[in-house]
Amino acid sequence: MSDLRFDVVGAHGPRTFFERMTRENIAHAYLFSGQPGVGKKTFARRLAQSLLCDAPKTAALGYDATCASCRLFSAGDATRHPDFLENLGTLKIGDSNGAQGFYEGEGLTARDIVRQFSLESYSGGMRVLMLGDVEFATHHAASALLKFFEEPPDNVVLILTTSAPGMLLPTIRSRMVEVRFAPLSIAETRDVLARMGYDERDAALGAKLGQGSVTRATAALGGGEESLRAQVAEWFFAAVGGATPPENWATRETLDEGIETIKALACDWVALGATSDAPLVAVDFDQRLRDLPALDPAVAVAMLSKIDDAQRIARTNVSPNMVGELVRMAITR
Repeated sequence: MSDLRFDVVGAHGPRTFFERMTRENIAHAYLFSGQPGVGKKTFARRLAQSLLCDAPKTAALGYDATCASCRLFSAGDATRHPDFLENLGTLKIGDSNGAQGFYEGEGLTARDIVRQFSLESYSGGMRVLMLGDVEFATHHAASALLKFFEEPPDNVVLILTTSAPGMLLPTIRSRMVEVRFAPLSIAETRDVLARMGYDERDAALGAKLGQGSVTRATAALGGGEESLRAQVAEWFFAAVGGATPPENWATRETLDEGIETIKALACDWVALGATSDAPLVAVDFDQRLRDLPALDPAVAVAMLSKIDDAQRIARTNVSPNMVGELVRMAITR
Protein backbone atom coordinates (compact mmCIF):
# COMPACT_ATOMS: atom_id res chain seq x y z
CA MET A 1 0.00 0.00 0.00
CA SER A 2 1.30 3.46 -0.88
CA ASP A 3 2.19 5.89 1.88
CA LEU A 4 -0.78 8.19 2.39
CA ARG A 5 -0.71 11.85 3.39
CA PHE A 6 -3.17 14.60 4.32
CA ASP A 7 -1.40 17.92 4.03
CA VAL A 8 -3.34 20.47 6.09
CA VAL A 9 -2.28 22.77 8.92
CA GLY A 10 -4.38 22.83 12.08
CA ALA A 11 -7.97 21.53 11.82
CA HIS A 12 -7.36 19.00 14.58
CA GLY A 13 -11.05 18.50 15.39
CA PRO A 14 -12.21 18.05 11.78
CA ARG A 15 -9.26 15.77 11.06
CA THR A 16 -10.08 13.52 14.01
CA PHE A 17 -13.73 13.48 12.95
CA PHE A 18 -13.01 12.33 9.39
CA GLU A 19 -10.22 9.92 10.34
CA ARG A 20 -12.89 7.73 11.91
CA MET A 21 -14.79 7.46 8.63
CA THR A 22 -14.58 5.34 5.52
CA ARG A 23 -15.78 6.11 2.03
CA GLU A 24 -18.77 3.88 2.74
CA ASN A 25 -20.07 5.80 5.76
CA ILE A 26 -19.26 9.34 4.63
CA ALA A 27 -22.35 11.59 4.73
CA HIS A 28 -23.81 13.21 1.61
CA ALA A 29 -23.45 16.83 2.82
CA TYR A 30 -21.16 18.74 5.19
CA LEU A 31 -21.09 22.36 6.36
CA PHE A 32 -17.59 23.57 7.24
CA SER A 33 -17.97 26.66 9.45
CA GLY A 34 -15.47 28.94 11.15
CA GLN A 35 -13.88 32.34 10.78
CA PRO A 36 -12.19 33.26 7.49
CA GLY A 37 -8.64 32.06 6.97
CA VAL A 38 -8.63 28.94 9.17
CA GLY A 39 -8.32 26.42 6.32
CA LYS A 40 -11.90 25.34 5.59
CA LYS A 41 -11.53 25.36 1.80
CA THR A 42 -8.07 23.77 1.94
CA PHE A 43 -9.43 20.95 4.10
CA ALA A 44 -12.39 20.51 1.72
CA ARG A 45 -10.06 20.18 -1.28
CA ARG A 46 -7.85 17.69 0.54
CA LEU A 47 -10.90 15.71 1.63
CA ALA A 48 -12.09 15.63 -1.98
CA GLN A 49 -8.64 14.49 -3.12
CA SER A 50 -8.73 11.74 -0.48
CA LEU A 51 -12.15 10.50 -1.55
CA LEU A 52 -11.16 10.47 -5.23
CA CYS A 53 -7.64 9.06 -4.78
CA ASP A 54 -7.05 5.73 -6.57
CA ALA A 55 -4.77 4.32 -3.84
CA PRO A 56 -6.24 1.33 -1.97
CA LYS A 57 -7.27 2.26 1.57
CA THR A 58 -10.01 1.82 4.12
CA ALA A 59 -10.13 5.29 5.73
CA ALA A 60 -11.77 8.36 4.17
CA LEU A 61 -8.74 10.60 4.76
CA GLY A 62 -5.43 10.22 2.98
CA TYR A 63 -4.12 10.29 -0.57
CA ASP A 64 -0.89 9.12 -2.15
CA ALA A 65 -0.30 12.29 -4.24
CA THR A 66 1.00 10.15 -7.13
CA CYS A 67 -2.03 8.42 -8.69
CA ALA A 68 -3.72 9.75 -11.83
CA SER A 69 -6.49 11.35 -9.76
CA CYS A 70 -4.08 13.07 -7.35
CA ARG A 71 -2.03 14.47 -10.22
CA LEU A 72 -5.12 16.36 -11.32
CA PHE A 73 -5.18 18.01 -7.89
CA SER A 74 -1.56 19.13 -8.14
CA ALA A 75 -2.63 22.40 -9.77
CA GLY A 76 -3.93 23.66 -6.41
CA ASP A 77 -6.71 26.23 -6.76
CA ALA A 78 -6.74 25.62 -10.53
CA THR A 79 -7.69 21.95 -10.12
CA ARG A 80 -9.83 20.59 -12.98
CA HIS A 81 -10.68 17.08 -11.83
CA PRO A 82 -13.80 15.89 -13.70
CA ASP A 83 -15.33 14.48 -10.50
CA PHE A 84 -14.52 17.51 -8.34
CA LEU A 85 -16.59 20.65 -8.90
CA GLU A 86 -15.85 23.89 -7.09
CA ASN A 87 -17.61 27.23 -6.85
CA LEU A 88 -16.56 30.20 -4.72
CA GLY A 89 -18.86 32.95 -3.50
CA THR A 90 -22.38 33.75 -4.59
CA LEU A 91 -24.51 31.00 -6.11
CA LYS A 92 -27.29 32.01 -8.50
CA ILE A 93 -30.34 29.96 -9.36
CA GLY A 94 -29.44 29.40 -13.03
CA ASP A 95 -31.30 28.48 -16.20
CA SER A 96 -33.88 25.73 -15.85
CA ASN A 97 -33.15 24.68 -19.46
CA GLY A 98 -29.37 24.59 -19.21
CA ALA A 99 -27.27 22.09 -21.11
CA GLN A 100 -26.53 18.63 -19.73
CA GLY A 101 -23.07 17.06 -19.58
CA PHE A 102 -20.05 17.54 -17.37
CA TYR A 103 -19.70 21.12 -16.23
CA GLU A 104 -17.01 23.19 -17.94
CA GLY A 105 -18.14 26.80 -17.37
CA GLU A 106 -16.72 29.58 -15.24
CA GLY A 107 -19.42 29.60 -12.55
CA LEU A 108 -21.83 27.01 -11.26
CA THR A 109 -25.47 27.75 -10.47
CA ALA A 110 -27.83 25.90 -8.14
CA ARG A 111 -29.58 24.26 -11.08
CA ASP A 112 -26.22 23.29 -12.61
CA ILE A 113 -25.47 21.42 -9.40
CA VAL A 114 -28.75 19.52 -9.42
CA ARG A 115 -28.18 18.54 -13.07
CA GLN A 116 -24.56 17.57 -12.46
CA PHE A 117 -25.44 15.20 -9.67
CA SER A 118 -27.87 13.33 -11.87
CA LEU A 119 -24.88 12.20 -13.97
CA GLU A 120 -22.53 9.30 -13.39
CA SER A 121 -19.01 9.77 -12.09
CA TYR A 122 -16.37 10.15 -14.80
CA SER A 123 -14.15 7.56 -13.10
CA GLY A 124 -16.95 5.31 -11.90
CA GLY A 125 -16.42 6.28 -8.24
CA MET A 126 -17.45 9.30 -6.21
CA ARG A 127 -18.20 12.91 -7.10
CA VAL A 128 -17.45 15.84 -4.77
CA LEU A 129 -18.67 19.44 -4.92
CA MET A 130 -17.31 22.28 -2.82
CA LEU A 131 -19.21 25.56 -2.48
CA GLY A 132 -16.59 27.81 -0.86
CA ASP A 133 -17.57 30.94 1.11
CA VAL A 134 -21.07 30.18 -0.07
CA GLU A 135 -23.75 32.83 -0.37
CA PHE A 136 -27.03 32.45 -2.20
CA ALA A 137 -28.04 35.28 -4.52
CA THR A 138 -31.72 34.71 -3.74
CA HIS A 139 -33.94 32.54 -1.56
CA HIS A 140 -34.87 30.68 -4.75
CA ALA A 141 -31.22 29.85 -5.47
CA ALA A 142 -30.94 28.21 -2.05
CA SER A 143 -34.27 26.43 -2.43
CA ALA A 144 -33.16 24.97 -5.76
CA LEU A 145 -30.64 22.83 -3.86
CA LEU A 146 -33.31 21.26 -1.67
CA LYS A 147 -33.90 18.61 -4.33
CA PHE A 148 -30.36 17.37 -3.69
CA PHE A 149 -30.92 17.20 0.08
CA GLU A 150 -34.30 15.51 -0.22
CA GLU A 151 -33.10 12.84 -2.65
CA PRO A 152 -29.28 12.73 -2.39
CA PRO A 153 -27.75 10.56 -5.15
CA ASP A 154 -25.35 7.78 -4.28
CA ASN A 155 -21.59 8.44 -4.19
CA VAL A 156 -21.98 12.23 -4.13
CA VAL A 157 -20.58 14.49 -1.39
CA LEU A 158 -21.44 18.19 -1.09
CA ILE A 159 -19.28 20.46 1.08
CA LEU A 160 -20.28 24.05 1.90
CA THR A 161 -17.85 26.40 3.67
CA THR A 162 -18.97 29.58 5.41
CA SER A 163 -17.96 32.01 8.14
CA ALA A 164 -21.63 32.90 8.73
CA PRO A 165 -23.68 29.69 9.06
CA GLY A 166 -26.58 31.66 10.52
CA MET A 167 -27.19 33.23 7.11
CA LEU A 168 -28.02 29.87 5.50
CA LEU A 169 -31.60 28.70 5.20
CA PRO A 170 -32.51 26.49 8.18
CA THR A 171 -33.94 23.94 5.74
CA ILE A 172 -30.48 23.56 4.18
CA ARG A 173 -28.37 23.82 7.32
CA SER A 174 -30.45 21.20 9.15
CA ARG A 175 -29.77 18.66 6.38
CA MET A 176 -25.99 18.94 6.66
CA VAL A 177 -23.41 17.68 9.14
CA GLU A 178 -21.76 20.80 10.55
CA VAL A 179 -18.01 20.62 11.22
CA ARG A 180 -16.52 23.54 13.12
CA PHE A 181 -13.00 24.82 12.38
CA ALA A 182 -11.18 26.50 15.26
CA PRO A 183 -8.73 29.38 14.81
CA LEU A 184 -5.15 28.39 14.05
CA SER A 185 -2.47 28.67 16.69
CA ILE A 186 0.28 31.26 16.29
CA ALA A 187 2.71 28.49 15.32
CA GLU A 188 0.30 27.07 12.75
CA THR A 189 -0.36 30.50 11.22
CA ARG A 190 3.39 31.14 11.03
CA ASP A 191 3.83 27.77 9.32
CA VAL A 192 1.25 28.61 6.65
CA LEU A 193 2.75 32.06 6.06
CA ALA A 194 6.21 30.51 5.65
CA ARG A 195 4.81 28.08 3.08
CA MET A 196 3.35 31.09 1.26
CA GLY A 197 6.82 32.60 0.95
CA TYR A 198 6.90 35.16 3.77
CA ASP A 199 10.28 35.55 5.44
CA GLU A 200 10.76 34.59 9.08
CA ARG A 201 10.21 38.11 10.45
CA ASP A 202 7.00 38.78 8.51
CA ALA A 203 5.66 35.30 9.19
CA ALA A 204 6.15 35.82 12.94
CA LEU A 205 4.51 39.26 12.86
CA GLY A 206 1.64 38.12 10.69
CA ALA A 207 1.00 35.12 12.92
CA LYS A 208 0.62 37.41 15.92
CA LEU A 209 -1.60 39.91 14.12
CA GLY A 210 -3.68 37.23 12.43
CA GLN A 211 -5.47 36.05 15.60
CA GLY A 212 -5.76 32.54 14.22
CA SER A 213 -6.59 33.54 10.64
CA VAL A 214 -4.26 33.43 7.64
CA THR A 215 -6.59 35.81 5.80
CA ARG A 216 -6.27 38.36 8.60
CA ALA A 217 -2.53 37.81 8.83
CA THR A 218 -1.89 38.48 5.14
CA ALA A 219 -4.16 41.54 5.25
CA ALA A 220 -2.20 42.92 8.20
CA LEU A 221 1.12 42.28 6.47
CA GLY A 222 -0.18 44.05 3.38
CA GLY A 223 -0.21 47.24 5.42
CA GLY A 224 -0.75 50.59 3.77
CA GLU A 225 -3.26 53.29 4.56
CA GLU A 226 -5.79 51.78 2.17
CA SER A 227 -5.96 48.34 3.81
CA LEU A 228 -9.16 47.34 5.58
CA ARG A 229 -7.26 46.90 8.84
CA ALA A 230 -5.93 50.46 8.64
CA GLN A 231 -9.37 51.88 7.78
CA VAL A 232 -11.04 50.04 10.64
CA ALA A 233 -8.33 51.12 13.09
CA GLU A 234 -8.75 54.79 12.12
CA TRP A 235 -12.52 54.38 12.56
CA PHE A 236 -11.97 52.75 15.98
CA PHE A 237 -9.68 55.47 17.35
CA ALA A 238 -11.97 58.23 16.06
CA ALA A 239 -15.04 56.64 17.66
CA VAL A 240 -13.24 56.04 20.97
CA GLY A 241 -12.19 59.69 21.01
CA GLY A 242 -15.76 60.85 20.48
CA ALA A 243 -15.05 62.23 17.01
CA THR A 244 -17.13 61.49 13.93
CA PRO A 245 -15.49 58.37 12.46
CA PRO A 246 -14.20 58.40 8.88
CA GLU A 247 -16.23 56.79 6.12
CA ASN A 248 -17.98 53.65 7.34
CA TRP A 249 -16.06 50.43 6.65
CA ALA A 250 -18.99 48.07 7.23
CA THR A 251 -20.18 46.14 4.17
CA ARG A 252 -21.40 42.57 3.86
CA GLU A 253 -17.94 41.54 2.60
CA THR A 254 -15.90 43.38 5.26
CA LEU A 255 -18.13 43.04 8.32
CA ASP A 256 -16.68 39.94 9.96
CA GLU A 257 -13.08 40.92 9.34
CA GLY A 258 -13.70 44.49 10.54
CA ILE A 259 -15.31 43.40 13.78
CA GLU A 260 -12.44 41.00 14.49
CA THR A 261 -10.00 43.92 14.11
CA ILE A 262 -12.10 46.05 16.47
CA LYS A 263 -12.29 43.22 19.01
CA ALA A 264 -8.51 42.90 18.99
CA LEU A 265 -8.07 46.64 19.52
CA ALA A 266 -10.71 46.71 22.26
CA CYS A 267 -9.21 43.71 24.09
CA ASP A 268 -5.76 45.30 23.98
CA TRP A 269 -7.23 48.55 25.33
CA VAL A 270 -8.81 46.67 28.24
CA ALA A 271 -5.61 44.69 28.92
CA LEU A 272 -3.47 47.83 29.04
CA GLY A 273 -5.86 49.28 31.59
CA ALA A 274 -5.03 46.36 33.87
CA THR A 275 -1.26 46.39 33.34
CA SER A 276 1.08 48.32 31.11
CA ASP A 277 3.06 45.11 30.54
CA ALA A 278 0.14 43.31 28.90
CA PRO A 279 1.14 41.46 25.69
CA LEU A 280 -0.74 43.04 22.81
CA VAL A 281 -2.35 41.44 19.78
CA ALA A 282 -2.45 44.65 17.71
CA VAL A 283 1.24 45.36 18.18
CA ASP A 284 1.22 47.65 15.14
CA PHE A 285 -0.97 50.11 17.08
CA ASP A 286 0.91 49.81 20.37
CA GLN A 287 1.48 53.52 21.08
CA ARG A 288 -1.98 54.67 20.04
CA LEU A 289 -3.54 52.08 22.34
CA ARG A 290 -1.31 53.17 25.24
CA ASP A 291 -2.46 56.75 24.72
CA LEU A 292 -6.11 55.79 25.39
CA PRO A 293 -7.50 56.41 28.91
CA ALA A 294 -7.86 53.35 31.14
CA LEU A 295 -11.36 51.86 31.33
CA ASP A 296 -13.32 51.11 34.46
CA PRO A 297 -13.52 47.28 34.72
CA ALA A 298 -17.33 47.24 34.60
CA VAL A 299 -17.34 49.51 31.56
CA ALA A 300 -14.72 47.32 29.87
CA VAL A 301 -16.75 44.14 30.41
CA ALA A 302 -19.90 45.79 29.08
CA MET A 303 -18.06 47.09 25.99
CA LEU A 304 -16.63 43.68 25.08
CA SER A 305 -20.00 42.05 25.64
CA LYS A 306 -21.71 44.54 23.31
CA ILE A 307 -19.09 43.94 20.61
CA ASP A 308 -19.69 40.18 20.89
CA ASP A 309 -23.43 40.78 20.58
CA ALA A 310 -22.85 42.88 17.47
CA GLN A 311 -20.71 40.14 15.96
CA ARG A 312 -23.45 37.55 16.48
CA ILE A 313 -25.96 39.89 14.87
CA ALA A 314 -23.55 40.46 11.97
CA ARG A 315 -23.81 36.77 11.07
CA THR A 316 -27.50 37.16 10.29
CA ASN A 317 -29.16 39.22 7.56
CA VAL A 318 -29.10 42.49 9.52
CA SER A 319 -27.84 45.57 7.65
CA PRO A 320 -24.03 45.98 7.94
CA ASN A 321 -24.49 49.70 8.62
CA MET A 322 -26.69 48.88 11.60
CA VAL A 323 -24.08 46.48 12.96
CA GLY A 324 -21.38 49.10 12.49
CA GLU A 325 -23.46 51.59 14.43
CA LEU A 326 -23.93 49.09 17.29
CA VAL A 327 -20.16 48.66 17.48
CA ARG A 328 -19.62 52.42 17.41
CA MET A 329 -22.00 52.92 20.33
CA ALA A 330 -20.25 50.12 22.25
CA ILE A 331 -16.80 51.72 22.04
CA THR A 332 -17.72 55.42 22.24
CA ARG A 333 -16.93 56.83 25.66
